[in-house]
Amino acid sequence: MNLLEAIFLGIVQALTEWLPISSSGHLVLIQQVLKLNPPLIFNAMLHLGTIIVTILVFFKDIVKIVERFVKLDFKSQDGRLGPLILVGIIPTGVIGLGFRFFIEPLFYNLFAVAIGFVISGFILFSTKQKTKGKELSLWDSILIGIAQGIAIAPGISRSGATIGAGLIRGVKKEVAVKYAFLISIPAILGATVVEMGGLVWDIDLLAGLVGMSVSMTVGFLSFKALLRIVKHGNLYKFAYYCWIAGIASLIISVL
Repeated sequence: MNLLEAIFLGIVQALTEWLPISSSGHLVLIQQVLKLNPPLIFNAMLHLGTIIVTILVFFKDIVKIVERFVKLDFKSQDGRLGPLILVGIIPTGVIGLGFRFFIEPLFYNLFAVAIGFVISGFILFSTKQKTKGKELSLWDSILIGIAQGIAIAPGISRSGATIGAGLIRGVKKEVAVKYAFLISIPAILGATVVEMGGLVWDIDLLAGLVGMSVSMTVGFLSFKALLRIVKHGNLYKFAYYCWIAGIASLIISVL
């Protein structure tokens, strides 16, 4: 693939990974519409770029959580997050590994992507209700982990599903965002490492690195935008976009 394609797909990945509109769904849709066929290792590198952004953004929080965990301090807010993150990634891992061979073919099925977009829309629209702003509980972490596992399917936004699940449960906005992205680090990093290990590195390394760099740069900016969107309670507005994307994907799949 050439550098322009790498830059374009890097931008798409960065915008759609952070904004609640499904990066996987958009990559499938755009690659099929524009007849792009990048090697699977390229998509894995794009995901690696966005996860590096997550680590950098939450680096201080990660250090605090690890410090509290090592000291067995589970009473402070940072100390409680450690065990809750471990609890949250369990259902994600079970769903990801258990349904892997069922989900993988969906990445080549635009009809499945369309259904995923529609599901994302309903999840996002459900966040329109006002939340009480409670602290994260054990049950909340389990449900958010399940939401992240379901979001492995293309078209279902991971950020939309996890943040949405937290907001629907009434978790504080800032806590819901932080937790949603903290549990994404081990989940996406683990999946990416496993995926990259089984792929053929049939890629122009320069194109891969350019795409990953663009994904990181634009991803940081779109992440900041997401924080403002959630803060002002506007996450539900992306439901309309997801429904339109779902209808468009459905029409294209039929044609």
